[in-house]
Formats: sequence, structure tokens, C-alpha cells
Amino acid sequence: MRRPPGTRPTRRLLPLLAGLLLLVTACTAGPDPDPDPKPDAARWRPAAGLAWQWQLSGRLDPTVDVPVYDIDGFDHSAGTVADLHRRGRKVICYLSTGAWEDFRPDAGRFPRSVLGEGNGWEGERWLDIRRTDVLEPLMAERIDMCRDKGFDAVEPDNMDGYRNRTGFPLTAADQLRYNRLIARLAHDRGLAVGLKNDLDQIPQLLPDFDFAVNEQCAEYDECHRLAPFIAAGKPVFHAEYELTPREFCPDSRELGLSSLQKKYELGVWRRTC
Repeated sequence: MRRPPGTRPTRRLLPLLAGLLLLVTACTAGPDPDPDPKPDAARWRPAAGLAWQWQLSGRLDPTVDVPVYDIDGFDHSAGTVADLHRRGRKVICYLSTGAWEDFRPDAGRFPRSVLGEGNGWEGERWLDIRRTDVLEPLMAERIDMCRDKGFDAVEPDNMDGYRNRTGFPLTAADQLRYNRLIARLAHDRGLAVGLKNDLDQIPQLLPDFDFAVNEQCAEYDECHRLAPFIAAGKPVFHAEYELTPREFCPDSRELGLSSLQKKYELGVWRRTC
């Protein structure tokens, strides 16, 4: 979540053989496979230290010379993703998985019972992540969209509701269960997935996520808590809003973070270390 300012034989034997084949298949097969699944080995596994651009608003500028772009999954087409690929970029699909947004095309499919308090951004409300019966198919369709557009990874946002006033009695166990669900949905579709903020649960969730995305860890003196990702060779894509590069870059370099200064609207503008 972007903090507001200030705050996935013989003819006779044929029937018998067919029956045996069906039995073996039923006993060995797991859940129905996802359409067009990718082998796990084919999933992008980003390395620590990669430079990136994060742009969620305004006309996309595809010319920033960095290997990774993080852009809105709904707002951009398969053609845009393909263009970035031609330019040598890997592309992350931004989605809100922990909060409802009234401006999304699937907003009307979320029942009111899963909508909680506002999260500080206009038109957004926390989701009751305990209701996986409702949310899992909706999030699976969103991640299908990312895959179908050719994205390499997913940035699922608002993944720390249990630490906020959501209107629901969410627990740390609820959050772990939901975050792992989102990671599984992404991995099942051959996509890498990032852990957004949720610093307290990094020790438990590190094996489930391929990178981290963090906002304002320098401002809140929290960047050291992301060190397990770097130690595991996984990048931390980090942004600050209130601090200047002079203030946060020395520590970012020492820790190995991929750091930017951005404005809250997350347009084209950026400053790097």
C-alpha cells in the first residue's frame, strides 16, 4: 500500500485398460491444472540489486533505462507489456489484493460483506481476507489477467491489513494464510510474486515470495528488516517519498536495496541512488 502523506491391445482389453488408466490418473493427479501452466523452472527469479521504475499513473514512459518496470495491471495492455519486453524489461503487474477499489472493472463483483474500512486512499476499502471463498476466485482471475497480458510477476498490494484498522478482526495467522494464497496463485501461473511491505512477517513469508516491494522503510527506520531478502539473493524494490536520495541512499547501498525517490502519485518522475 502506498502510505498516504503523513502516515496467483486387443478390443476386449481396451475397456479394462481405459478404466485402469482413469483410476491411475485419479489417484495421482492433483487439483485441475491451471490453463497453459508454465513449468516452475520457467518463472522469473529476479536477482538482488536490479534497478527499477515504478509508474502507476500518467502516460507510461517506456524509455527509462532499467531492467524492471512495475506498472498497473488493469491500465496496460498486452501490447504495452510486449513493447517493454522488446526493450529488454521484465514487467511486474501491480494489483491490489488486500483492498477493494471502486474504479476497477470487477468492483461490482465484490459483495458488501467483504468490504471494510477505508485504507486512506479515495475509493479504496480494506477486504476481509478471511473470506477466501469469495476472494480466491476473484484474485485468481486478476492474476490470470496478468499472465494473459504477458507480465513476468505480480506486485500484490495492501497485504498487511491485519496491522491496520480494517473493520475486521484480522489476525497475523489470517494474513499469513492469505499472503501465501496469493503467492501460490501467482506461482501456479508461472509468475514471480513480491511481498509488499508486511515487514513483521518476512521471516515466515520469505520462502513464498521472489522479491519485496517496500515504501518508506528509510523514513521509518525499518530497512534493516528487509535484509533477509537480500541475503537470499532476492531484490528489494524500495521507494521513498519524503526523504531525498542524499538522506537514504548511503544505507540503501550498504543494504543492497534497489531504491528510488518517487512522488506519491507514482508517475514518471524518479530519482535514484
